[in-house]
Amino acid sequence: MHEPAYLRIAAELRARITGGDLAPGAKLPSESQLMQHYGVSRTVAKWAVALLKGQGLVEGRRGSGVYVRRVGRLVRESHGRSLRTGAGPTSPFARDAARAGRRAHWEHESRHATADARIAARLAVEPGTPVMHTGYRFLADDEPIQLSESWEPLSITGGTPVEWPERGTAVGVVARMDAIGVRIDEFVERVTARPAFPTELTALALPRGGAYVLVVERTYYVAGSPVETADIVFPGDRYELVYRVPVD
Repeated sequence: MHEPAYLRIAAELRARITGGDLAPGAKLPSESQLMQHYGVSRTVAKWAVALLKGQGLVEGRRGSGVYVRRVGRLVRESHGRSLRTGAGPTSPFARDAARAGRRAHWEHESRHATADARIAARLAVEPGTPVMHTGYRFLADDEPIQLSESWEPLSITGGTPVEWPERGTAVGVVARMDAIGVRIDEFVERVTARPAFPTELTALALPRGGAYVLVVERTYYVAGSPVETADIVFPGDRYELVYRVPVD
């Protein structure tokens, strides 16, 4: 099967952007220029540009054209993130933002809930088990960067100073669990990509039509037992995930 023309055009433009031929701030060829160069219809040219917009690589400017976006990614180091001690904040997001020289803040809402079958399996508890559910929206310099939903068994945190994740002095899962003598020794992350849901398009201010996000399913463990699990959603153009894995 032949690759659709709009995908081929988008791939070639993407390669020019990532390769530096079309630098941040550079103007993309117009639809008419793309039509002439590739011998395609205006609809095909529109689809190719729309795909690049959905991937966060370019942006339209009314009455001017389409330009390569200037993107300042945060870097998320997922090995040895110094979540427990050392200089700087214990919030992973705050550390990532600080390294990028950006101001971090977040919105949050916590509530008591019960684990459905999916979350119960990840926490190794029975469905219906009481949990603390917290939703977050993280911003860097007021730009939405990340969404997160987390679940913690209330059998661990209930009735303690860290039951409500954002009401105590300890910030971040590892630091909060340390505060009640629960010493996390491992976390596991599974990374996938998918189209953004409508609610995510709004919350992350993503362009409509074809925007993709990275989804990290993360679970913290103590001696093999899960103590917190979360779904973390990143726009691919605003975050870089870096994994450092020791080799035995």
